[in-house]
Amino acid sequence: MAALGTLSAGLLHEVNNPVNFCLMAVEVGLEDPLIAQSSSLKECLLDAQTGMRRVQQIVSDLKTFAYRGPTEGMDVPFYFDKALDSARRLSSHELRPVRVTTDLDPNGLVRGDEALIIGVLINLLTNAALALVSKGHADPLIEVKSRWANGRLHVSVCDNGRGIAPHNLERIFEPFFTTRDVGKGLGLGLSISYSVIENHGGRLVAESEEGAWTRMSFDLPSGEDHG
Repeated sequence: MAALGTLSAGLLHEVNNPVNFCLMAVEVGLEDPLIAQSSSLKECLLDAQTGMRRVQQIVSDLKTFAYRGPTEGMDVPFYFDKALDSARRLSSHELRPVRVTTDLDPNGLVRGDEALIIGVLINLLTNAALALVSKGHADPLIEVKSRWANGRLHVSVCDNGRGIAPHNLERIFEPFFTTRDVGKGLGLGLSISYSVIENHGGRLVAESEEGAWTRMSFDLPSGEDHG
């Protein structure tokens, strides 16, 4: 995370400037009277504008990972639904072939390190998506739900894939354990995610029915001030 924060901080300036120049050029092009004579050219410019704004949003999401001191951000209120939105945008490439539905408690104010929780969500979403796509599921679906219980927000990320074999399910939080082909992953994502949730006073739990579904669940503390 520290390496990602350092990288993100360096990228913000380098990426934002050329993106802004491109947006300015597109806007000038769209204002040219000649654009009215070519609907295809106008469509191309609007597509470029949408793409550049998408890059801006990704850069904005990456700002969340910018370098902080060792204790900063660990006990800060944030909205879970906003963190999920960021995670979905940053995972959009992997999620493209997958239908994602949400059923979230309207009061999603939690407390902790938003950047780390976004990282956990990215890991869970991309793991589910890659598993669904690699197995060629006809209707790949990921459902994200959240509900309050005992002062904590309980979150689940469930996919309708082929599930995980019992002998693998008991090992998935082990560092370097992976069922992917060599070069497709280090097997660290879930073990790191487990530690992150544990540091937030919760538990990351894996459940699965082989041939039917897999569900990853965790819980976060409330962001309400109980002073």
